[in-house]
Amino acid sequence: MRRVVSILRLSAEGLSARRIAMSLGVARSTVSECQRRAAEAQLSWPLPAELMDETLLERRLYPPPAVRADVRPAVDWAAVHAELRKKGVTLFLLHQEHKENFPDGYQYSRFCQLYREWAGRVDLVMRQDHRAGEKVYVDYSGQRLPIVNRLTGEIRDAEIFVGSLGASAYTYAEATWTQTLPDWLGSHVRMFEFFGGSPRVCVGDNLKAGVTRPHRYEPEINASYQDLLDHYGIAAIPAHVRQPRQKSRAESGVFLTQRYILARLRNTPLFSLDEANREIARLVQGMNQHRFKKLPGSRASVFESIDRPAMRPLPATRYEYAQWARCRVGINYHIKLGEHHYSVPYALAREEVDVRYTDTVVECLHRGHRVSSHVRSFLTGYTTVAAHMPGRHRTHAEWTPERLLRWAAKNGPATAGLAQALLHRKYPEQAFKSILGIMRLGKDFGDARLEAACQRALSIGTCSYTSIESILKNGLDLKAPEQTSLSLPAVHDNVRGPGYYA
Repeated sequence: MRRVVSILRLSAEGLSARRIAMSLGVARSTVSECQRRAAEAQLSWPLPAELMDETLLERRLYPPPAVRADVRPAVDWAAVHAELRKKGVTLFLLHQEHKENFPDGYQYSRFCQLYREWAGRVDLVMRQDHRAGEKVYVDYSGQRLPIVNRLTGEIRDAEIFVGSLGASAYTYAEATWTQTLPDWLGSHVRMFEFFGGSPRVCVGDNLKAGVTRPHRYEPEINASYQDLLDHYGIAAIPAHVRQPRQKSRAESGVFLTQRYILARLRNTPLFSLDEANREIARLVQGMNQHRFKKLPGSRASVFESIDRPAMRPLPATRYEYAQWARCRVGINYHIKLGEHHYSVPYALAREEVDVRYTDTVVECLHRGHRVSSHVRSFLTGYTTVAAHMPGRHRTHAEWTPERLLRWAAKNGPATAGLAQALLHRKYPEQAFKSILGIMRLGKDFGDARLEAACQRALSIGTCSYTSIESILKNGLDLKAPEQTSLSLPAVHDNVRGPGYYA
């Protein structure tokens, strides 16, 4: 207002608007506007004493505009806020719908301004941009729940797992003994089943069970945790280290759980983990149905109307806890897991493979592709798939004692007897070679001659490949066997006779 006074003073001295503007460093239009307003207010220099107060002078020259009564329909900004959480909904779309219902309603800029003013009066947590069914925030409560051993009186503290959806703040909580990988994964599975669907993103802390190596831009997710997320089609976005605001919904869920659940259980003796989880489930239901203070509805009602329809259905099969290992394939194309060996394709001998194993199945993956799958065995031994073996190994492995005996029986009883004798007298693999050689002789000399040769070999007690070959080459199988009789004296000096025992 000091410049207004100067403009009026210089104008009274007869200076032009251009000269006054140059002197005061203002626009010429500003000088002209001030002179016009002074003329309308019938003010001239020197000013009356009561107008030397800058505030009164400003009110005289620049009176506030008349306020018009706003007759436009009121907008339910809480409903607008709830609609914005739904996928694809924008303020522009909601304004168009507003104009369709009320043609004389607010214009777009005023509509956005009024909404932002309303949102500024709501809690900061509720003003975050949470899309329906998009994110779940998970964390462990720092406060533990004591559980008493009924027999010994020993007290053991249980961890409290908490998961909250972003849009509705619908919360799940349960007690587990530890924060280790099996409990961490199991809590996620039960949480998704509690929600009845799976979100698209899981935002958690840098817990060792979830993040193997924290990194600001590319954190390394634990392999088993990634396997669970892949099963449900979820992406993991861990919060940065020491940045709790990035998982503020989890922090508020933990705070609420401590206030609403753990505080109520502080004087309740609990004697088992199952009993604790039953009490927690009862209190979680009440917590989710508790009505909001500044918004309509409750977590449960907002979940049913916004989050549940937007979440994806659960897979047909429940996730089974799996562990991962890195193994090198041996020269016998098997990997060792525990005390058991499992085959992989022989071309991967000496290569490293990733092994995913559960209580029921063992899977081997090479560069992300599954190359073998076996039923899990906890016994010492080998599980081998014939398709994993080289051709020569597979041919050799197909000859079992049972198969050799079946073949020999087809040729004749004498051939079967000879094969049986070889299997009893020799180490099995040595007998295999001998019997396979005898099979070759049958192709060269015929099955009938081979049967006769085996009969002759059995009669003279020479059960070997070389004996059969010699009999066939010399044609002895074509000759009648020689009849030999042994006559022993009835009385001999070394025979005591029945009288000896009288």
